[in-house]
Amino acid sequence: MKRRPKGHGSAPLVAAMTIGGLGALWTWTVPGDPALFPVSGPGIEVHVLDNGFHTDLAVPRALLESRPGPLAEAARGLPPGDWILIGWGDARFYVDQSPISDRLPDAVRAFLRPGNASVIMLDTVQRDPTELVPTDRRRSLRLSAAGFAAMAAHIEASLALEDGHPRIAAARAGDDARFFASHEHFWIGYLCNHWNAGVLNAAGLPVRPLRAITSGEVLATVERAQLDTAATQD
Repeated sequence: MKRRPKGHGSAPLVAAMTIGGLGALWTWTVPGDPALFPVSGPGIEVHVLDNGFHTDLAVPRALLESRPGPLAEAARGLPPGDWILIGWGDARFYVDQSPISDRLPDAVRAFLRPGNASVIMLDTVQRDPTELVPTDRRRSLRLSAAGFAAMAAHIEASLALEDGHPRIAAARAGDDARFFASHEHFWIGYLCNHWNAGVLNAAGLPVRPLRAITSGEVLATVERAQLDTAATQD
């Protein structure tokens, strides 16, 4: 009688457990905070804008500036504009505006090397931010005052302060956007969309961290939260 190779029967089990574990991670959801979201009443409107691979937040300037702290200080130093765009990314790749074909080696560096320095971008817009991108690449939502405050505090906590003040780490010639140093690190395991998903989670929305590698998932985060809210209210 031939003896079965040792461990032969365990291989399918290991494969099944691996696939199951990856599936669990892919659908893993960090719960929201029902005390913050959804809002009852008019709320504070904010927008998530998607350029196809990167997401920015658009928030009312007056409300951001009305808070104490370094984030409001950074906002007050911006040029005129009723809305502030907020983004996060690699301190070098995010700021560079040269053609993407010229930046591919730097993209590999930003994605694959852990510990890259990062920046928080603040910029202003005068017109309605929903006019900046097509309808299918933006989502709007309303936050409670507490949810907005929690979101702003989460963004502020990402700043790398110098003597308690925000520090400008980079600039672009002819561009009013300001890039403030962040203490977080950019790499493939923590991209701009992961950061924005974390901001939405701080505002009370449930998020799927692993899937947030794509900008579309950040938009889907808003969609799911709004659908869940509608279902609860029905």
